[in-house]
Amino acid sequence: MMRMSYEYLTFDGAAPVATITLNRPQRRNALSLGLMRELLACLAEVGERPREIRAVVLAAAGDVFSSGHDLKEMVGREEAEYRELFAVCSELMQRVQSIPQPVIAAVQGLATAAGCQLVCSCDLAVASERAGFATPGVKIGLFCSTPMVALTRAVGRKRAMEMLLTGRVVDAATAAEWGIVNRVVAHEALLAEAGRLAAEVAAASSMTVGVGKRAFYEQIDLGQAAAYEYASEVMTQNAKAADAQEGINAFLEKRPACWAGR
Repeated sequence: MMRMSYEYLTFDGAAPVATITLNRPQRRNALSLGLMRELLACLAEVGERPREIRAVVLAAAGDVFSSGHDLKEMVGREEAEYRELFAVCSELMQRVQSIPQPVIAAVQGLATAAGCQLVCSCDLAVASERAGFATPGVKIGLFCSTPMVALTRAVGRKRAMEMLLTGRVVDAATAAEWGIVNRVVAHEALLAEAGRLAAEVAAASSMTVGVGKRAFYEQIDLGQAAAYEYASEVMTQNAKAADAQEGINAFLEKRPACWAGR
């Protein structure tokens, strides 16, 4: 069974959609080492239960989604400590994308620096009309170099550079236009919309979704020919799977599919 009690998170593992909530509102949900390690562990455990938990909503308590790194942990440290901090952060962002379940950010407020990076690293994102996004490190002498990795892959070069060089806050509507989030909803409808999207994803075969998510991130940075070669092999193996055969037969027979998760 999953650990249900965390210091910096709350976890609701009700199948098929689990909700993980960043729970340091008094520190604007800053991504301290402690919080990041808890989130890493929680996601790892979720990733071991793809048949039971089929989608994850990542939310946050309070008015701010996440202000990024906890700056109190970044004053007067040794080089090894900075390396550890950024290594753990990078591991977290990759963990979000490596677990088989889609992770959907529900962004209720401001997401800055590594907080913006976290949203960009999620597979899908829904934003409240009150949300905002920024990479303002340049204003305090610490360029948002690791957030840049996820941001650039979400919005492209020119828009990423504008955010990185100016540090200005991008509002929710602009974030949707640029590709940081999928859609913007009324603030009071945020969790319901994120849950609806997660439930829609969770209705599919957990095996098929896991295969597709892994293939998406594997092919995205390949050249076109290599991407097609890789994706063709993935589809070949996917086509042989029990759920693919069940889904095809169910479609042909005009009946609901019964997924086995394999």
